[in-house]
Amino acid sequence: MSAEQETPWGRVADDRTVYVRTADGERAVGQYPEGTPEEALKFFTNRFEALSFEVDLLHQRVNSGALAPEEAAKSVKAVRDQVVDAHAVGDLDSLLAKLDALSPVIDKQRDERKAERAAKVAESKERKDAIVAEAEKLAGSNDWRNGANRLRDLLEEWKALPRLERSADDALWRRFSTARTNYTRRRKAHFSEQAERREGARAVKEKLATQAEALADSTEWGPTANKFRDLMRDWKAAGPAPRDVDDALWKRFRGAQDTFFGARDAANAALDAEFEANAVVKDQILVEAEALLPVTDLDAAKRAFRDIADRWDAAGKVPRGRIKELEARIRKVEQAIRSVEDEQWRKSDPEKSARADDMIGKLETAIDETKAKLEAARAAGDANKVKKLESDLESRQAFLEMARKTAADFNG
Repeated sequence: MSAEQETPWGRVADDRTVYVRTADGERAVGQYPEGTPEEALKFFTNRFEALSFEVDLLHQRVNSGALAPEEAAKSVKAVRDQVVDAHAVGDLDSLLAKLDALSPVIDKQRDERKAERAAKVAESKERKDAIVAEAEKLAGSNDWRNGANRLRDLLEEWKALPRLERSADDALWRRFSTARTNYTRRRKAHFSEQAERREGARAVKEKLATQAEALADSTEWGPTANKFRDLMRDWKAAGPAPRDVDDALWKRFRGAQDTFFGARDAANAALDAEFEANAVVKDQILVEAEALLPVTDLDAAKRAFRDIADRWDAAGKVPRGRIKELEARIRKVEQAIRSVEDEQWRKSDPEKSARADDMIGKLETAIDETKAKLEAARAAGDANKVKKLESDLESRQAFLEMARKTAADFNG
């Protein structure tokens, strides 16, 4: 047989049967009746190269982790079966060895994936526990604005998490679902009650708007202003009406208020202009009144102030913005005169003077008696009694001094 008809891995027999050599011996892989022995070997060697390429590609994919372990194991088995029965000439044993070497790789990847899944399941359980806890907290809250959105977000997060062992996953899901149901039920009840209250507020506010409109053209400024204050109090207490009518009712109510108070302000402005001249007169009167202070002659000051008070009343009303200022100034003069009068009366009050004199007499008598007792105690050598009587005497003498000063005030 020529060199072209034989390789380390196979040969071509004279009858054009092609054989491959493996560790198990030689076996026929086919015939190539057409062409030369060299072409026959070339044909079956090309098959081997194609098979080798497929093995190399699978080797790379398995080692890179591109295939799941179960899929990789199936692929390795399928390719290995092809290699075992391959109608090809080449180092088939090396291909089988390369495929067999993938088994521990796949086992390791299977263990890693199992550990990874376990870690993800543990992480999923921890997160699902947290989701359930938050959902149950929301279920008992009154956060109607944000609670529904948050529960929706939690549901989407739950869906994205890996499932747990069935019984554990189902138990957590029941708690989560129950929390969502309870929250939704309470939220619906809340908004239902709120809608009822808003409808009640609508009826109240429609009535208040109608009452306000009936008062808009009133010229009874004081009583009507009080009525508007009462209506505003009732308006605030009514609470919000449905949003689509609340603004419209408020415009009616506020419009009636603005009409009334605008007319009142215009009328007051006209009166203020009319009363401005009265304020000028009162300013002049105040110059005279304040010149009476400080009071040096009470009777003269009282006579002068009586005349000033008459002219003050006769001057009439002043603009509202000046009432407090002017009244405070005239009252200050009046109070100063009255204070001087009260002080003089206090000093000349005969009853108080008599009581002060009586007190002096009693204290003088008591002091004389204490002095006599003190001399007797000293003569008897009673030190304790002497000490007590000296203290009593000192105290009564202090009171006597105070009483004499008070009597002096009363007697001028």
